[in-house]
Parts: sequence; structure tokens; C-alpha cells
Amino acid sequence: MKDKFLQFISNPKYIFGIYLLISIISAISKYLGGPGSYNNYLIFRNVFTNTLAEKNIYLQYPDVHFDSNHYGVFFSVLIAPFAILPDWLGMVLWNVANTLVFLFAVHKLPFSSQKKAFFAWLCLQEFITAAVSLQFNVALTGLLILSAVYIYERKETQSAISILIGFFVKLYGIAGLSAFFFIKNKGKFILSLLGFGVLFLILPMLLSSPHFGLQSYADWFQSLSEKNISNHTLGNRQDYSLMGIVRRVLGNPDISNIVFLIPGILVFALPYLRIKQYKNLAFQLMILASTLLFIVLFSSSSESPTYIIAVSGVMIWFIMQKEKSPFIIGLLIFVIVLTCFSFSDLFPKFIKENYIMKYSLKALPCCIVWFRVMYELMTKDFEKDYKLD
Repeated sequence: MKDKFLQFISNPKYIFGIYLLISIISAISKYLGGPGSYNNYLIFRNVFTNTLAEKNIYLQYPDVHFDSNHYGVFFSVLIAPFAILPDWLGMVLWNVANTLVFLFAVHKLPFSSQKKAFFAWLCLQEFITAAVSLQFNVALTGLLILSAVYIYERKETQSAISILIGFFVKLYGIAGLSAFFFIKNKGKFILSLLGFGVLFLILPMLLSSPHFGLQSYADWFQSLSEKNISNHTLGNRQDYSLMGIVRRVLGNPDISNIVFLIPGILVFALPYLRIKQYKNLAFQLMILASTLLFIVLFSSSSESPTYIIAVSGVMIWFIMQKEKSPFIIGLLIFVIVLTCFSFSDLFPKFIKENYIMKYSLKALPCCIVWFRVMYELMTKDFEKDYKLD
């Protein structure tokens, strides 16, 4: 019995199947809860319908949904195949499609099958959080991983496409350029980036018009600027970031992101000075882990469902550890307990509202792991100190 259990948990096919099942059940449960339960999907669907009608996709439409859209107009092309279907079917297929992108990315990671299964098990709770909200973050995590993996495989065009899809939907995708220095054929990559960039810029205009498409990009910039300001509000469900922790502990919502971004980017860039390490796949993967953590921890838009991105970075870092010391294991447990389960019934409502949410503590374990990742990137020999298989 014990051997069968170990075989089950170490086989990626089983855990991948569980992911797909959860994505379907999450969507159906949301649909059965009524429109108020799947408001995010209604926003996504309305991006398509408003693009067809050439109506501003960033305004409030209280007769259809509450809150507003913050994705780029290119998203109208991605959501189109689902938006034309009945809500119950579109929601299920949308969640499944996001999950398949993520699972494909995990499958492509240069780890053993057992380590891929371990990765998926450890990310499961954050996946559930993102899947229940029907958000794009699951697919975005997959795209960010694929943008790096394709560079390892010398598939520059596929990497460029992965980066651009993420960028044109949620801007985060641009972080895929963190692997640029590891590209062998930079010319092919740049040409692919330019070519498909123009294509993705134009595609939404085929659903509407050139004027509406260009105006939508201007509206997007304004929408994101306004959202960034509103995210600084103390006590809301945004800004679960490094900046959010500091702002909320100090009780000062006016501290600018720039105060954190400039030193953060400088620290993030330091490992690129270790040019001799570029050839090591372990170094490149650790840069990926750093990237996945950085874009969440240094964004005021980070919310609970966004943490599938950061936690994936944590798991890449952990799986690569050749010797898992008590300190390393302790950090992983800290992430699982406080980041992954901070909004579950594991914590009483009083603690969640008065400490975890109030001080953005969901971000704290990932902050510590990111600084640990930076330490390793600056000090370790990636040819000797890490084992991938």
C-alpha cells in the first residue's frame, strides 16, 4: 500500500489529472453560484463583446459586472473562443486552457518526472486559489516558465511568442526578457519579438478598428496608472508585495513604488555580472526563480491569486537545492503555511483580517526566499552546487 501511494504521488500524470479536475470543478461551482460568483469571467467576456462594439473596455459596466477590466485589448483575441460559448461551457474551457498551459510548462522543465510531480503538488494550493478566481495568472505563470525553457531549448521564436502573449495581456510577460543574455541566436529572437509584436498589436484591430485598437492601448495605460494609485490603499486586497508590507507596517500609503523598485532592480541585476555562470542551466533556472518572485513582490497589483507565479519560483528554487538543510526546509514550510494557506481555514478569521491582510504578510515568506535566491545567485558555483535530474 505504501509503495502504491508513493508511486501515485511521484507520478506527474496523476497530479496533472487532479489539476484538470480541479479546474473543471472550480468553474462549474462558480457557475452554479450565479453571476456574482463568476464576476471575473464576466469581465473577461465583456472585453470581447466591448471590443466588437468598439466600447471602452476599461470603463465600469455595472449592468454586466462589478469592477473593471485591467487586461490589454489583445486579451479580446484570447478570450474570443470562450466568450462566444454559453457561460457554463466557456468558463470550464477557459479554466482548462489556462491549466493546460501551466501543466505543459511544468512538463517542459528540465527536472525528473518525480521532481515535476513534487513541483505540482507543492503549487496545488496556490493553483486552487487562482483557478477558483478564473484568472489568467495560471496561464501567465506557464508562459513565463516557457519563455525561459524555450531559450534553454534554443527555440527563440516560441520564447518570443510566450513573452509577448503575457506582455500584451498583463505586462508581466515582459519579465521573460530576464533570460535574454542566455539566448544563443539573439538576432532570431529579436526579429521574432518585433514580428509577432506587430502582429499582436494589430490582431485586436481586426475585431474592431485601427482607431479603437490604438485608443485602447492609451486607455490601458491610464487604467493601470489609476489602479496603481488605488492599490496603495491600506487594508485592501491588493498590494500583497514587499512594498505593501512596508507601507502597511508603517501605516503610510504614500510611499512611492520607486523607493523600492530602483534598489530592487539593481539587486535583481547583480547576478548578471557573473558572466562565467551563464553557461550553467542551473544558473539560468535560478534567474527564472528570481524573476517569478520579483514580478510579484515588486508589484502593487499583487493579490492572492497572483501568488501562483511567486510560489512557482519558490518551488524551482527548492527543487534545485542539492542539500536540503533544515533552514531550506524551514523556508519552504514557512511559504506553504503563511503564503499558500494564509487565506484558508487554517488561520482564524481574526488573524487573517487583523494581521495577514492588514500587513500583507502573505508576501513575507516569498520576500525572504527571494533574498535567499539572490544570495545564492551571487555566491554559488552553479556547476557544482546544484543538481537538476
